[in-house]
Amino acid sequence: MFENLPPPTIFAHRGASNYAPENTLAAFELAVRQGAPAIELDAKLSSDSQVVVIHDQSVDRTTQGKGRVRDLNLEQLKQLDAGSFFDSGFASERIPSLDEVFASVGKRIFINVELTNYATPLDELPEKVAALVRQHNLEGAVMFSSFNPLALVRIRRLLPECPIGLLALPGKSGAWARSGIGRLVGYQALHPEASDVTQQLVESAHRRGQRVHVWTVNQEAQMKQLFGYKVDGIFTDDPPLALQVLATRRT
Repeated sequence: MFENLPPPTIFAHRGASNYAPENTLAAFELAVRQGAPAIELDAKLSSDSQVVVIHDQSVDRTTQGKGRVRDLNLEQLKQLDAGSFFDSGFASERIPSLDEVFASVGKRIFINVELTNYATPLDELPEKVAALVRQHNLEGAVMFSSFNPLALVRIRRLLPECPIGLLALPGKSGAWARSGIGRLVGYQALHPEASDVTQQLVESAHRRGQRVHVWTVNQEAQMKQLFGYKVDGIFTDDPPLALQVLATRRT
């Protein structure tokens, strides 16, 4: 399925997060309805080693709770309201498990799972995620990304048939990832920040047979510029806008 993704692929960043609370089932379901061909989500472990979908290392920003995700078990996380920070109409939304996301939309959309065990880089996240992919028979419908090259190497050993994408921090901090050093990870896609993307970077990656997926692109002018560079995908909070810009270019 990865090879058949239509370039440029629109990845709904944390779901349709301009329209629904990020990393919730509501956001993922909405992205499917909006016609996005792919979603991106953030995975990490709870204190009882369950894979949960939330971006931050703590629950403070997106719920009414307090504390680090890794210090709370799944039952405690499920008691938190993960929607009201966005709009009171989403008060019923909860932090989903990756199992729930796979069961809900896994057969209907391609999924980029970001391995976000940055605070605990040696934990069992790759093993737990790989087991869920196998359980749901989604080997052909997922890819993995991370700023943590070790997590990517480990998940690739577990699921060699699934592509990986190396995330690159912006500017000097991510220069190693965009260079030959980053290519030692053996990724199929480079995921640079939008301000670092040039025509030369895209063409160089394509000559090596690699894709370029750019984060996070929400402005029409920048979308047009990147599509002109022939990037292979963008991560956006606004899938309808990206699809509209793309459709306009193709007419």
